[in-house]
Amino acid sequence: MKGNELKPRIGIFGRRNHGKSSLINYLTGQEIAIVSATAGATTDPVRKTMEIGGVGPVVWVDTAGLDDEGELGRQRVEKSLAELKQCDLAVLMVANNVFGDVERNFVALCRKEKVAMTVVYGQSDRVAPREEFLKTVEKEAGVKPFVFNVLDGSVRETMLGEIRDALPETAYRHRSLLGGVIGKGDRIVMVTPIDSSAPEGRMILPQVQVLRDILDNDAIAIVCKETELEETLRGMGEKPSLVVTDSQVFGFVSKVVPEEVRLTSFSVVLARAKGLFEEYVKGTPTLDSLKEGDRVLMLESCTHNVTCEDIGRVKLPRLIEKHAGCRLEFDAVAGLSAIERPLTDYRLVIQCGGCVVTPKQLASRLAPAIDAGVPVSNYGMALAYLNGIFERAVKGVENGKRRTENGEGRTENGEGRTE
Repeated sequence: MKGNELKPRIGIFGRRNHGKSSLINYLTGQEIAIVSATAGATTDPVRKTMEIGGVGPVVWVDTAGLDDEGELGRQRVEKSLAELKQCDLAVLMVANNVFGDVERNFVALCRKEKVAMTVVYGQSDRVAPREEFLKTVEKEAGVKPFVFNVLDGSVRETMLGEIRDALPETAYRHRSLLGGVIGKGDRIVMVTPIDSSAPEGRMILPQVQVLRDILDNDAIAIVCKETELEETLRGMGEKPSLVVTDSQVFGFVSKVVPEEVRLTSFSVVLARAKGLFEEYVKGTPTLDSLKEGDRVLMLESCTHNVTCEDIGRVKLPRLIEKHAGCRLEFDAVAGLSAIERPLTDYRLVIQCGGCVVTPKQLASRLAPAIDAGVPVSNYGMALAYLNGIFERAVKGVENGKRRTENGEGRTENGEGRTE
């Protein structure tokens, strides 16, 4: 159920004609990228998915040369560097014993963006690396270059092993969404409304992800629509350990679910798993201080068909304006599209759950706002706050003791499994 966005991304960067495209073809064993003696053959990022033993599927990204020239070249460089923010690992290609400002600036950018990096010396069959050059690169980049040439197929597995070791485990060892919150035998009710914005014939990705995680934790999943929730709870015999609902029906569901039963939403669960939970908790109360004319940025990680019941572009803005009691300005930006306004123009940034992106990609998207001091929230957190159940929704995903049907605590914590 995972798209390319949820796979670790490994970007290949470097000057023109340094062998970036040859490297991606060499590693994938396919003619994916155009290889040419003409500088600048790669103009737009080229992506290819392949399996790496011990990691699983990854997405390789071949980029344009970092030393491209002219106005068009500058745009290509900007596009390449934009890819870096979404990468879990950057492979810097060097060759011809050249390590100058282009490489130093890239190393500095990797450190600023907190992107792991490794260095490959390519085309060694043409110009062999000098020992002092390799030592210089290791000193400046902090990693020892891997020397190879595309004619030597014997080092492919060794190189993949080096890349696997350089790739942060957090990029591919996914944290359980509800690990430590639920455990073996717990009964978890999932409330999944079906309206005009629901996809035909299937569940949305956050619901699928939570369902899978419940099963991975050896718990029992019970799925119903909000209109059948009361009957579902009545027929269970004992109260569930947790109810996870679509945020859009928080208000209705919170009135049906007894106070002693933990309640949260799919979006809040994702907030916990993606690593920005505390930022959301801190930023969400900004909803109380919005004033006439304030601008709010709605960030969507995916692109989708917008309907009259769209949560991020219709329902949530309407509820926020009602809560604020004044007219506000809303901008919506989908996927990785550029944010046209300075982030300081916004009083609040509200991110979707981020079901189709990795924690690294989500953190990179929101980092400029956080760095600029702009409060951030997410759809589920905001909806819980607007419905007056913010504290309840947050506590619903806290680690620690879980309540049984009679309200007594038990100390066994469900340890989440990784895939």
